[in-house]
Amino acid sequence: MRSAQRGKRTSRVEVANVSSHGFWLLLNDRELFLSFEAFPWFRDAPIAKLVHVQLLSPGHLYWPKLDVDLAVESVEHPERFPLVSKVRSNSRLQRTPARGRR
Repeated sequence: MRSAQRGKRTSRVEVANVSSHGFWLLLNDRELFLSFEAFPWFRDAPIAKLVHVQLLSPGHLYWPKLDVDLAVESVEHPERFPLVSKVRSNSRLQRTPARGRR
C-alpha cells in the first residue's frame, strides 16, 4: 500500500521559526536565516507582521505590514550590503525631557 502523494506548498516563501537572534525563512526549496543584527528592521516586529511576507519576484521579498523590501541576494550575502538603517530597539531609546521641564 502506498501513501497519498504529498500536496504542493501553498506559499513559495514563509517564516518557519523565530528566535531571539533572528528568524528562518523558507524560500522555495532553501532555508535562509535573517539575524536581527544584520536586519534590524525586524527586531521589534510583532510576529503577525513578521510572518506576512511576499515573494514579489524571484529576487524580491516584501513585508507589506512592515513596509520592508529586501533583495534575496542581500539575505544570502548580507556582508555585501552595508546597512543604512538607523533602526534600533525601543529599549535602547532614551526619553528626552518635555519642553519647559527640567
